[in-house]
Amino acid sequence: MAGNFQEIAKQFVEYYYQTFDANRAGLAPLYRDHSMLTFEAQGVQGTQAIVEKLQTLPFQQIQHRTDSVDAQPSADDGILVMVTGALLVEGNDRPMSFTQAFQLKADSGNYYVFNDIFRLVYPAA
Repeated sequence: MAGNFQEIAKQFVEYYYQTFDANRAGLAPLYRDHSMLTFEAQGVQGTQAIVEKLQTLPFQQIQHRTDSVDAQPSADDGILVMVTGALLVEGNDRPMSFTQAFQLKADSGNYYVFNDIFRLVYPAA
């Protein structure tokens, strides 16, 4: 895996945000029952709880733009992925900056999301 972790991270990020923007329920195969999501300081664990959280966010349409994707190999053939970008929510013409970190873990030749942390980035007051 040593050389291709960045390519795997790039492909994962593209797939994740395309799926999120089109059909959040389609993200379920990326998580496991021991996966954890922290979304704006609210933590949930398990595939069902994570997908439910993502589907019940207070907006239906969203577009993600990624500005940077940084990746590093981690223990047990994992990949740590850090994303910065902006999202445009329906009814709002001003993009909101965000950061998201994923800990991907290897599983039978594929990767799943073990940890997922999302935060909006607000300008300093």
